[in-house]
Amino acid sequence: MREANHKRSGRLSDFLSYGLYTLSMLIFGTNGILVAHISISASQIVLLRTLLGGAALTLIVLLRGGFDRAAIRAEFVPLLLGGAALGANWVALFEAFRMLNVSLATLIYYVGPMLILLLSPLLFGEKLCRAKITALCLVAVGLVCISGSIAFGGLSASGLVVAILSALFYAALICFNKRIVQTGGMQTAAIELDAAFVVVLLYVLLTAGFPRPAKADLPYIAVIGLVNTGLAYVMYFSGLQKLPGQSVALISYVDPVSTLLFSALLLHEALTPLQLLGAVLIIGGALYGELRGRKTRDE
Repeated sequence: MREANHKRSGRLSDFLSYGLYTLSMLIFGTNGILVAHISISASQIVLLRTLLGGAALTLIVLLRGGFDRAAIRAEFVPLLLGGAALGANWVALFEAFRMLNVSLATLIYYVGPMLILLLSPLLFGEKLCRAKITALCLVAVGLVCISGSIAFGGLSASGLVVAILSALFYAALICFNKRIVQTGGMQTAAIELDAAFVVVLLYVLLTAGFPRPAKADLPYIAVIGLVNTGLAYVMYFSGLQKLPGQSVALISYVDPVSTLLFSALLLHEALTPLQLLGAVLIIGGALYGELRGRKTRDE
């Protein structure tokens, strides 16, 4: 009886972990929808998002026992640089949402992890297996499809540049976070959000000025800060800590796929056949490289 209860408890815990992680990905997939309903600039949205989300996560970490000061001191530089990359990443992405559209900006943004894969032999001394090379080729062709459709479809070329910048900052964020091994995931998220707030605050004060959101903006700002950042990060790390790596890789792509679906249903964005091909190549190639590459390492 005790063994049966233990197995049942384990299955329930696994189900909860999968559910929390999947739900966090779905919540992240609504960011573009919220940004579309907020009138202030992209950098101002990120400023308020990092303020609310960072404050919420910092409070949670303090209630759970506080920060590991020794680990933070040892990893202060990558934590600070990771926060700066996070803030710049979101500013560029949210700006790309408006200059292109949510769907195309998201697809280009998800080239970021493939850039890390491409540079992994130089950055981390990792070898590129055949599966990863195939994945890189698929994603590259997908990016060409997306870029070509933008160039010849009358869309913003500067929007394409900003979206590529968001992918570069995303890659930088991944790179810095791979250097963080002692500081816990929740603490890392809180510190990086707080660091991102400081960096974006300086940028906003020098450019757009302190935000003055309209009354209609406030509910969307509250959701993107407290729900899509604070709550979603809690669920993200709660699931991440208990799931196998392959499951994490697979479920992570719920984010871009749900973004495409939400933008089509709620913002009425439509992808051309060439853009749809690019979407399949980018998401499918990245997913193939992650899963097949991991399997090759395990064999």
